Amino acid sequence: MENELRVTFMRHARSRADDENVHEGRYDSPLTGVGRSQVRARAEFFKRENFQFDLIVASTLLRAKESAEIIGRELNVGVETDPDWMEFDTGPLAGVPLDEAKVRFPQPAFRNPYEKFWETGETEWGFHARAVRAVEKVVQRGAGRYLVVAHGGILNAAMRMIVGASVPINYHGAWFHFADTGFVRTIYYPHKHEWHFLEMRGE
Repeated sequence: MENELRVTFMRHARSRADDENVHEGRYDSPLTGVGRSQVRARAEFFKRENFQFDLIVASTLLRAKESAEIIGRELNVGVETDPDWMEFDTGPLAGVPLDEAKVRFPQPAFRNPYEKFWETGETEWGFHARAVRAVEKVVQRGAGRYLVVAHGGILNAAMRMIVGASVPINYHGAWFHFADTGFVRTIYYPHKHEWHFLEMRGE
């Protein structure tokens, strides 16, 4: 249909931080060899299923940017980066081993959505506002076929804002499962402001 936007939202592949067992967030770890194989397999799936993209928009963090670049090469599609698609800013937790973080940064009994994550990180409201801005910029590109390559947290925030779900408070709320290279395929009709969800592959 004329003026429709076909937008596929995909999570990056396995990163070194997954093997290091550390908090990721803004910790800028590259893909592992396994991760690169996962992305190539996803690119082959896209080709086999005749997915076509006019542009790939990616987070500036290495694990997403590298995932996007591999798919871009395999499908001969250009890649642009947008920092608004970066993962949630966890402040001092980035790169800290999970077991160590439990001792140094014990989870509080309650955190409201206006409260910064460990003083230097993002608030939930700020994070979701950024997700709205990121989606808005894709939509404002106009009709076309887009692949967004980002992170589980920001993709969850984007999905919540698209479907009108509440911002999670103290980790309670709606969650969308994005495993390595998991994706959601949508169509947006701007003249009706309708999002249609065509397919979701968590893995």
